[in-house]
Amino acid sequence: MKTNRLQQVIAEGRMPVGHMVWEFATRGIARIVESAGVDFVVYDMEHSGIDLGAIADLLAWTHGCSFAPFVRVPEGKYHFIARVLDAGALGVMIANVKTPEQAAYIVDSAKYPPFGHRGLGLGHAHNNYIAPHTVEYLDFANRNTTVICQIESPEGLANAEAIAATPGVDILWIGHFDLSTTMGIPAQFDHPDFHAAMHKVIAAARKHGKLSAIQPGSPQQLAEWRSLGFDVLSYGADSGLYKAALADAIAKVRAS
Repeated sequence: MKTNRLQQVIAEGRMPVGHMVWEFATRGIARIVESAGVDFVVYDMEHSGIDLGAIADLLAWTHGCSFAPFVRVPEGKYHFIARVLDAGALGVMIANVKTPEQAAYIVDSAKYPPFGHRGLGLGHAHNNYIAPHTVEYLDFANRNTTVICQIESPEGLANAEAIAATPGVDILWIGHFDLSTTMGIPAQFDHPDFHAAMHKVIAAARKHGKLSAIQPGSPQQLAEWRSLGFDVLSYGADSGLYKAALADAIAKVRAS
């Protein structure tokens, strides 16, 4: 199990920068994002056709890269969480976490005893098929595994502090489209209520020694949201960045 680069970057006092992959589940994507210099990647199963077999392939292709691979699972259930971790993910993202009880269940599914009840299947993909020293590995894995809870609803927002206070939760990540929509202000990211929500999540995370994160989709959002005090930023998703870059290039070709 390799060291979690997001955690390393935080320990060095820097901001981790990541990216989301939900379309290009190809053998080359790991090396492409590695060459771009990302600190972490979220492979998404919630809004994509990427299944567990494809995730296992993506994680295998990621073994030789330095960035931390995380997976957003389809739902916050044990059989999703534990299986992607056994396939080699160094963390899990769970959408729409609403209560501290949900957060505690997620941690319980992701962590080995004594901090959780993740089952032991050692010597598998997450160990590079080499049986580790059990006690040393369990301690390392529990520290090295990142748990990300997304705040995407008024209920999750109201419970943000309790979720952040849950032992084992590492990051509160605002799902900005879902949160704004469930607040009744879909995609109105400049709305005062949405700004207040972002400040609330950042403050809740900071109060309990946790990290706050968000994923801007444009340079303007990046500059604005970074100034608010987020600790972790993920820039865009693969298909959107590819389309924007291609559209820009096509426009330049036609203009010339």
